[in-house]
Amino acid sequence: MDNKISLRELRRAIPHHCFRPSNICSLKYVFCDLILAISLGWLASTLIPHQPTFPLRCISWMLYGYLQGLILTGIWILAHECGHEALFSSKIANHIVGFVLHSALLVPYFSWRYTHARHHRYTNHLGKDTAFVPRQEDETPRWLGMIRRFGVIEDTPFYAICSLVLHQVLGLPAYLLFYSSGAQDGPPNESWSFSRWSHFDPLSDLFTESEQPYVLLSTIGVGASISILITLAQAVGVTNAFLLYGIPYLWVNNWLVALTYLHHNDPKIPHFEQSTWTFLDGALSTVDRPFGFVGRYLFHGIVDYRVVHHLFPRISFYHAEEATKAIVPLLGEAYHKDETPFWLALWRTFRSCRSVEADGAQPGVLRWKAVPMTEQQSKEKST
Repeated sequence: MDNKISLRELRRAIPHHCFRPSNICSLKYVFCDLILAISLGWLASTLIPHQPTFPLRCISWMLYGYLQGLILTGIWILAHECGHEALFSSKIANHIVGFVLHSALLVPYFSWRYTHARHHRYTNHLGKDTAFVPRQEDETPRWLGMIRRFGVIEDTPFYAICSLVLHQVLGLPAYLLFYSSGAQDGPPNESWSFSRWSHFDPLSDLFTESEQPYVLLSTIGVGASISILITLAQAVGVTNAFLLYGIPYLWVNNWLVALTYLHHNDPKIPHFEQSTWTFLDGALSTVDRPFGFVGRYLFHGIVDYRVVHHLFPRISFYHAEEATKAIVPLLGEAYHKDETPFWLALWRTFRSCRSVEADGAQPGVLRWKAVPMTEQQSKEKST
């Protein structure tokens, strides 16, 4: 991809104050999200058990789980901002807040931060990206080969639905435990050794020697949170603890996987080999997806303004809209935005973006291989 605009020109177009976080503003967001989460949890534990009928209690818990999942995802995103040192002006403040918030959500903060930084550094680089690196057309994942032996066809809607559910629920734990979806230049696919893959093991090949103490600290932080959850389960019962924390946690997993997946997977988005990849090409291979009230106020704009975040990750989320408006005129057709309803976009992308193949017109560039559409898929696309 030949970009006529440079990163320096894009930076100059953005107002200077967008690169300076406001500690007061950031603290306001942290406290508001925490108060929302704590208040909702208290209301649920106080009111729902006293609902007169079992069906009403079930509906109430389902609604609570969904709403709390949205709020906790917003808290996860604030910790994500800390990982980029974008929430506070102090590096120490960023890391303390990020460590506490991510540990509470069972994410090893520093471990995730290191691999996430590589994702930003090498976005859509086939050999070095760490998130949702696509398989090439001649590659068959081990799990897919095993499924085919049982006569399961991956083109069926049933297979797609089951795969999507597992993708959404287990995607984040699979990444943290086994580095799933990482590039082939990372830990070798044929090795399933825990120490080679895990974000929780300081000796993992994912980390350098200087990073190992912080990886250990991150694992201890998650362990402390698990201990607190066990204490909670002993106090209120396993079922209530699962309803209060477990269901929202699964929703957080869903949202984080879905958001990241849709930011970097779209039929029009290319991937690059080493010979053609540049930081700017990779960063611009990202899609902004407006998500309404939830995206703007609960997810802090991370869905709506992802492109500028990949270009300049130290811009605080509350400046992302202004920064985006400043660079879109310069980017022109290099700027990607998709307003397809979120769940429909996820379904279509998951079914169509399966493997990449070489772009004959651009050596070193790979694009999503077209998947023959069934009659049902044709109807979906026309709606």
